[in-house]
Amino acid sequence: MPVSHAVWTVSDNPLEVPQGVLPSEQLLEEMIIAQPRILSSEWMLIGRQIDTGFGGRVDLLAIAPDGSLVLVELKRDRTPREVVAQALDYAAWVEGLAAEDVAEVYARYCPGQSLSEGFRRQFGQSLDEDTINETHQIVIVAAELDPSSERIVNYLNERGLAINVLFFQVFEHNDTQLLSRAWLIDPGDVQAQAANTGRRGEKEPWNGEYYVSFGANQHRKWDDAIRYGFVSGGGGTWYSNSLRMLNKGDRIWVKIPGKGFVGVGRVAGSRVAAKDFRIAEKPALEVLQAEYHREFEHDPERSEYFVPVEWEHTVPATQAIHELGMFGNQNTVCRPVTPSWRTTVERLKVALT
Repeated sequence: MPVSHAVWTVSDNPLEVPQGVLPSEQLLEEMIIAQPRILSSEWMLIGRQIDTGFGGRVDLLAIAPDGSLVLVELKRDRTPREVVAQALDYAAWVEGLAAEDVAEVYARYCPGQSLSEGFRRQFGQSLDEDTINETHQIVIVAAELDPSSERIVNYLNERGLAINVLFFQVFEHNDTQLLSRAWLIDPGDVQAQAANTGRRGEKEPWNGEYYVSFGANQHRKWDDAIRYGFVSGGGGTWYSNSLRMLNKGDRIWVKIPGKGFVGVGRVAGSRVAAKDFRIAEKPALEVLQAEYHREFEHDPERSEYFVPVEWEHTVPATQAIHELGMFGNQNTVCRPVTPSWRTTVERLKVALT
């Protein structure tokens, strides 16, 4: 259904703020370049107006913390169906980009800077070249789409293609124009869709086992997770949204990035914000010693979130299990449908159970 916003002033006599018109979608692109949070605080822009080599230009290209790419297409003057078709055409080109191609795109966007350095500044972690462009998603930015195009986008997303629409509307308030935005599909769901699909769509039926990435660093400790029974993620919605995928009884295999697999267990409850999570009837942040993003305790977007777990088997981080070809992903939770996940679980069932 069409997405529409109405804005009102807050007062004893509320007044509706009239809608306006953005002077041009070129201005919207300039605004996104100046403030990427209009798209997402979780992505890093790496390219603009990128020549595909076959007569087209990708409006914007971004990279996510797991090295996946985000293709952004502004509607401009094209019809809704045209922009969807164009985005799919460009996605076929994006899928073929190797790590060195992505680095060249960034070098043209930020002359004199390297992608690896920019990635570390943005996300506070090293960029693994092996994971660059393992998956990608499509974002269409438009003031509106016709119902037929919305059905197409929903159809594609429900069948494994990570695609979303960011709607924007403009309002006139005094001498200022205000921009609002709304997503057609929950970005966390599309992120999960992208994470669950292998490169070039390589996939097989899901084996029912979840993958969890536990970022053991200054923010959280694996020893805490073992002792008190939980997994967690936070610092941004990209890291915490996917925890919503887990439900009581789900089986999870936990990996510490850069080390290996360290535990297997069953989910014992739903995702809980740090301020509400309790350990032995006490607030968790009073018990735990690591940071767990406690400075964002009251910020629902950046707060740490916890999922209680009953462990079946764990090992210390120093004994993490890592073998060539084992599955890995920076998403906090995903439901992999790649052949490497099945073989990984088969090997872990021998090593961890």
